[in-house]
Amino acid sequence: MAVYSGVLYKALDWASLSPAAKKRGDQAIAIISAKYGLVRPSDRIESYKAKIDNVAMREPIALILDAVKTDLIIDCRSSTYKTVWHAPVDITVEIRVSTVVEGVRTVVTHMSKKTRGEITRWLLQSRSLPKTPEDLYAIVSEKYPCALTPSDGQQPWVLEVIAI
Repeated sequence: MAVYSGVLYKALDWASLSPAAKKRGDQAIAIISAKYGLVRPSDRIESYKAKIDNVAMREPIALILDAVKTDLIIDCRSSTYKTVWHAPVDITVEIRVSTVVEGVRTVVTHMSKKTRGEITRWLLQSRSLPKTPEDLYAIVSEKYPCALTPSDGQQPWVLEVIAI
């Protein structure tokens, strides 16, 4: 995890997680790497600086992720990585982060990465694993004000979290 040092990863603070939370993370977290394709948090990779080639990565990422059998996908990807893989909309919840400024809800970018990292950490430390979008909402709403919007069949579920 030390290779990735962005805002999300700093908020996740992988090194300080308990062994149980790390084990859960290794089983549940898939990181799309611009150089290595799909990696897990404890995978050892060399440090690199590269922009992702979304077209070149689509097939190798899809081969791996399409084969994963899971009840729920929690999507914390930034917009740059959204076109690399299309998650099944019926079981995917996209995490969107907003803030309220003078009573108006506004989408945030930099703070969204930090909040997504904090949410990932919160989920890894949670007593229960979310198996449905409603479970995810219940766990995240213990810490953050949020709203859950169901999938319309074309787009995934959305959990809009208000950054605090």
